[in-house]
Amino acid sequence: MIITKADVKVVKAPLVSPFRISSGQHDELQNVFLRIKLCSGVEGFGEAAVATHITGETVPVTLLNLKEASRALKGRDISDYRVICQEFRSFFKNNHAALAAFEMAVLDAWCRSQKMPLWKLFGKRAQRFSTDITIVIGTLKEAEEGVRDFYKRGFRVFKIKIGRDEGEDLLRVKAVARLAPRAKIILDANQAYDSRRMLEFLSMLRSVHIVPQLLEQPVPRDDWEGLAELTRESGILVCADESVKSLEDARKAVGLQAVSAINIKFMKSGILEAEEIVRFARSHGIKLMMGAMMESALSITAAAHFTAGLGDFDFVDLDTTFFIKGPFSRTPVIDKRGYFDVSKETSGIGLKIKM
Repeated sequence: MIITKADVKVVKAPLVSPFRISSGQHDELQNVFLRIKLCSGVEGFGEAAVATHITGETVPVTLLNLKEASRALKGRDISDYRVICQEFRSFFKNNHAALAAFEMAVLDAWCRSQKMPLWKLFGKRAQRFSTDITIVIGTLKEAEEGVRDFYKRGFRVFKIKIGRDEGEDLLRVKAVARLAPRAKIILDANQAYDSRRMLEFLSMLRSVHIVPQLLEQPVPRDDWEGLAELTRESGILVCADESVKSLEDARKAVGLQAVSAINIKFMKSGILEAEEIVRFARSHGIKLMMGAMMESALSITAAAHFTAGLGDFDFVDLDTTFFIKGPFSRTPVIDKRGYFDVSKETSGIGLKIKM
């Protein structure tokens, strides 16, 4: 269990099309990958998905922090992976994407050395589940083409990004409802609305008989009063994403009765704190979404193990591999309809990355 080598590299890959949200967009995958090697020859892999327009983190800082941590990690024993991960958190203050990559690589190596799949760290059996699919901000024509394509493939939950233009938002939501008549709708504003405008927008949707299943991060991350108002007044589930990046944030959200759901993402909190948030939220009756940044097949597969092991997530948003071109989009645990099954994996995450 002794670390003998650690490598860090920036990996790029093209996207099918720009991934646009209200606060910015990804034009390509540009993430930082970590590979560690044990004295036994076993390797472990981790990925930091950097979303500067959402978290403020950057690729250069993430690269630097992972390189510094890698140097300190060499020669260390990871037999007690939780102790090592806790000790190294200090390398990643305000850089939780790097923390996620570090923990992912350590957990992957530990599980591979034990010849057990990653999901067994989190549960006794691996549940199957399906993901939603995202309709990004764009033209009405782009939205219509995307809905037709993914509905034909078998997707039945559509997550619609909104927040740049209210009128266009309304047209795109109506298009999804029209073209995917048996599908459920999630709205994600990525902090772009205020509570009053959001309630008015939901009223407009109701007037045409559209009621979203979930409303994700409608207001700015620090607008707890706005979140609480929407939770009380909207009549639908309200989910915190950017507002809840830690267990402390989750406790605040519950204490203020601000939300009815929380979106869990490795890149916000790391993996082990994400597990703590899940267990805390469940103990207080809060519904859960498993989400991701612009993550490749490596991180998405790790998130699938986490989701399958813990089980019973109310919503799953692990669709980013459908927006990436090339080998970094490929994982055997998801099919073309968005159904995940990690039960056949036998060792760690199950993927090896060329670096």
